[in-house]
Amino acid sequence: MKVIDRIHGGIVHQRRVRVLADIFASWLPQDLSILDVGCGDGQLAKELTTARPDLKISGVDVLERADCAISMQAFDGETIPFENNAFDAILLADVLHHTTDPCRLLKEAMRVSRELIVIKDHNRNGLFAGATLRFMDSVGNARHGVALPNNYWSREQWTAAFQDLGLGIDEWTNKVPLYPWPASLLFARRLHFCALLASRGNSCR
Repeated sequence: MKVIDRIHGGIVHQRRVRVLADIFASWLPQDLSILDVGCGDGQLAKELTTARPDLKISGVDVLERADCAISMQAFDGETIPFENNAFDAILLADVLHHTTDPCRLLKEAMRVSRELIVIKDHNRNGLFAGATLRFMDSVGNARHGVALPNNYWSREQWTAAFQDLGLGIDEWTNKVPLYPWPASLLFARRLHFCALLASRGNSCR
């Protein structure tokens, strides 16, 4: 497992940062203030501001990390410690499936965001999708002490939740090339998505 951890930290994580930063940089309007919820080591936010110097990003996370690359503060994982409409956009990159109630955190993101919510998460669709996602999560997060409730939703569940919340989908892609071939044959398979959401309301069942 230590060998897998080193490979993930040295190769997979760096590639993930580059790929997601490229996608988000191409979607986001100019001159936004962004809160990265679940910012981790802050490398994604740092890469994004390198590609887009006009963006101003700070972070919150349930785990405080001394090596975080951006300004961050701790939060309880449920209530974002900022006032209503404090940021132009909220970033949730591989965060919602670590919660027991994704809608609750999405509501908080809507409260704090003036305009947009940016998401990267998983689709539990396809053969052995759940088992594959559990393995990926364990390798990527267990060593950091991240909670692993394995709360993976299908694409249909995601889109229904967004509709119930009044979130319009401005951008969506399942083409998120986080893994090189041949690893992509097992670990990609449209198990990942990125979405750019705009608020249309504030209700959730």
